[in-house]
Amino acid sequence: MSDDTKKNLPAPVRIPTGQFPAILTPSRRPSGTNMPIVRANEIDVLARDGLVKPHQVQRLRDLLSMGQQSLDAALEEIGFTPDQLVDYRAAKYNIPSVTLSPHHPAPDVLELLPFDKAEKYGVIPLSRTDRTLTVVIADPGRLDHLDMIARITNLKVSPVVAAESSINVARKRYYGNTRGIELTEALDRHVQDISADDVSVVPEGTAVIDVDALEKSSEEDSIVKLVNLVLVTAIQRGASDIHVESYEKMFRIRFRIDGTLYEIQRPPRKLRDAIVSRIKIMASLDIAERRAPQDGRIKLRLPGGRDCDFRVSVLPSLFGEKVVLRLLDRQNLQTDMTKLGFDADELTRFKAAIHKPYGMVLVTGPTGSGKTTTLYSALHELNRVADNVSTVEDPVEYNLEVINQFQMRDGSEMTFANALRALLRQDPDIIMVGEIRDFETAEIAIKAALTGHMVLSTLHTNSAPLTIGRLLNMGVEPFMVTASVNLIAAQRLVRRVCDQCKQLTQPEGKACMDAGMSEAEIRNGTFYEGAGCPTCNQTGFKGRVAIYEIMPMTAALKEAVMQGCSPVELEQIAVREGMQTLRRSALKKFALGLTTLAEVLRVTRED
Repeated sequence: MSDDTKKNLPAPVRIPTGQFPAILTPSRRPSGTNMPIVRANEIDVLARDGLVKPHQVQRLRDLLSMGQQSLDAALEEIGFTPDQLVDYRAAKYNIPSVTLSPHHPAPDVLELLPFDKAEKYGVIPLSRTDRTLTVVIADPGRLDHLDMIARITNLKVSPVVAAESSINVARKRYYGNTRGIELTEALDRHVQDISADDVSVVPEGTAVIDVDALEKSSEEDSIVKLVNLVLVTAIQRGASDIHVESYEKMFRIRFRIDGTLYEIQRPPRKLRDAIVSRIKIMASLDIAERRAPQDGRIKLRLPGGRDCDFRVSVLPSLFGEKVVLRLLDRQNLQTDMTKLGFDADELTRFKAAIHKPYGMVLVTGPTGSGKTTTLYSALHELNRVADNVSTVEDPVEYNLEVINQFQMRDGSEMTFANALRALLRQDPDIIMVGEIRDFETAEIAIKAALTGHMVLSTLHTNSAPLTIGRLLNMGVEPFMVTASVNLIAAQRLVRRVCDQCKQLTQPEGKACMDAGMSEAEIRNGTFYEGAGCPTCNQTGFKGRVAIYEIMPMTAALKEAVMQGCSPVELEQIAVREGMQTLRRSALKKFALGLTTLAEVLRVTRED
């Protein structure tokens, strides 16, 4: 940029931090007149404003005519720095320029604008105040983009400006890289190399399915390699689930990593039936059946003798079959109770409850909250030669050594209630029931707990106190609950800050206090955020840690249950008796630098 042009740029003015949301690190507020935002020919406007010299105009037109880069990238190619472009646009439109920080916007703000829309229109939503959404954009002159964002969010849009390159990097970090994780180069290359000649797929709407042709297409070398690459890559990335999804105009594969779904690949739709059929063949399912759900299992043997199981579920959808594969990698099963996330006091209480000679210990939480892992770790703790340990599960997720495991089967007499009833005649000492789903199962489990057996099981409730109400709603008498239940543990999983790219940070004090932290906790805490690196796929998180709400059935709680107290009253009594809520447990992990405040608020939302 010439010296004359530099002189035309206004001097930046520092803005007080308090005027912006915590997510922004204000860098400068340009002075200058309020210029009209009129979208004319972009290059002509830049030339008229003196930013681009006449001899550079044609070079810019040539670069843009190739259609492979944005205006900002073209300007940088002819010698402009990102900061110079930001200064120019901030002055031109009389709006602030900002430096994007590692702090993420609130999850509810990001939810206002999906990742694909934010990427399409080149923005990041940063904060919301009443009916105004603040977004950062590289070129505020794109009124068409700002107008579309206003239409999508139904909010007034207030732009601030930052460099295009920093917006692209920050967008992936803020959204958890929901479209940024790519498979290995081998998979990308493999998908691109597959041609129409590689598969033979039954056309949409065909009444008769050519099973032979479909099976042949699924056994094509290219399809076999593609599916194998997906499965192996999922294991390498530490995914817990693989989603193979069919839509009207799209076919995609997603991985669930650390509880969050990431889009991995969009193979051509012509490969849909061949890929689904290949998975069905591997799982020993009927490839001709497309109208009914099917369940199966795939077992892979990896180099070194390591085995990994995939539980396969196929469900017909509007535009084809959806396949979900749950990865059951025993190597990732954590059976050491000290590494699950228990605080010292919580672990002492939990161990005391499971080591009692009889009674019931319940672990509650939504699907995917780690309940099975906690129960398996308890079984590992209790498993001794002197005891007969048995489980009744649907399905059996991991094969445990020297433990008797029984699988429930649809369409047979092997229901939870029947299996549990039969198991009591097998001289058990410790019984794990995969889930208490109905009154019959609950009644038998409670009777087992009252007759000298230790019973471990799960329920789907949102907190420990709510579990009491769930049992009562099933029809269990209050005196049976108080006589049998030793302890109830509610749990969730929060993502860990990546150890490879974590960096010290200081969260906003007001936000921490609003979440429930004291000034002393904020002052004495050590807080980290992940900057994003290849290890964590640029998300800033790697792995998860459990948070717990441990509620022993004390005398005071038993008396409250008998008196018919509400879950709110039960929680108040439990807190007085020493229970810490899920929110408090999560905030402790935050103060130790294990997770972030945004993750705490996402997992432990309180009404």
